[in-house]
Amino acid sequence: MANPVEDQAEGLRRLLRHGSPHIITVVSGSVGAGKTSAVINLATALARNGKDVLVIDENAGANNLAGTLGLSAHRDLLDVIRRDKTLDEVIIPGPDGIRLLPAGRGMPVLGKLGPHDQTHLIDCFDGFSQPVDAILIDAAPGRVSRMLSLALSSHEIVVVVSPEPASITAAYALIKHISGDHGIQRFRVLLNRTVIETEAQMIFDNMAGVASRYLAVSLDFMGFIPPDDKLRQSNRRGHSVIEAFPAAISATAFRRAAEMLTHGPRCEEEGNESNEKGLGGFMQCLMQGSQSQRQHASDNSGNQNGSIRQSASNNPVKQSDRSSPIKQANRNSIAAKGSKGPVVRHV
Repeated sequence: MANPVEDQAEGLRRLLRHGSPHIITVVSGSVGAGKTSAVINLATALARNGKDVLVIDENAGANNLAGTLGLSAHRDLLDVIRRDKTLDEVIIPGPDGIRLLPAGRGMPVLGKLGPHDQTHLIDCFDGFSQPVDAILIDAAPGRVSRMLSLALSSHEIVVVVSPEPASITAAYALIKHISGDHGIQRFRVLLNRTVIETEAQMIFDNMAGVASRYLAVSLDFMGFIPPDDKLRQSNRRGHSVIEAFPAAISATAFRRAAEMLTHGPRCEEEGNESNEKGLGGFMQCLMQGSQSQRQHASDNSGNQNGSIRQSASNNPVKQSDRSSPIKQANRNSIAAKGSKGPVVRHV
């Protein structure tokens, strides 16, 4: 005789399996912040914590995620769109049960697909045979990522920043672009290659203060990843530091950051609940966002310079307004913490 408690639990698991996966897009304002390494280690930590993880690699070329892991990626999302391969045939098995979808060639065409191709792609993702709890996206660097248009309540954006002033400035500029163009108002920030916690906290506090004041954006601190030789060795070998050196201080830091993703607050965006069921809903929303991005770019291409001039004349900014509050915030942080740190400028 069947156990009613076990039957109920299995029914709940089936319902959850067809719900919305947790979608995490990992971005950086510039090359060299350690974004791909962060994706690999966060995915590994989530997988070792019992999550079924799908990693989507938006980057093309030899330095993409598959190449970093030493995996052969002969096909990608474009082959699924062309009906040359099924989604199951394109996805590559990775370490710790992680699955990897190369998408560098397929992402640019999503906004150009007709109704039949859209339906085909949604059906492919709906019919994917494996459960997915979390989708981790290694976004194309800077503003070119198609994933930034996603407007799902289960979508979060993690900004990877290193302590160099150029990286901080580029990260802030990217946050400004995403919030202005896509309406996203909450971001997570992961400080990479930061030696001590006080330095990481000071950089984050400066970024959060400027983002709150000038952009009305909230930043959540995910912690910091200290540089260590074990992390560098694992990167050279094409492994996660969690797999290669589980006792390393950087491995511990990545596990803590992944724990923040699992239990921390999520970005809450309204109005898309009807379209975000399962992987099919994820792909449907992604294609709609890509089409909107393409239309927006087309509408603005003819009068971009005029729009910039008009915006500047309508919103004059004094030089003192641009720099003084940020310098003051930085001076306050230095006085409070007794250490030097880079100034975050509003751009």
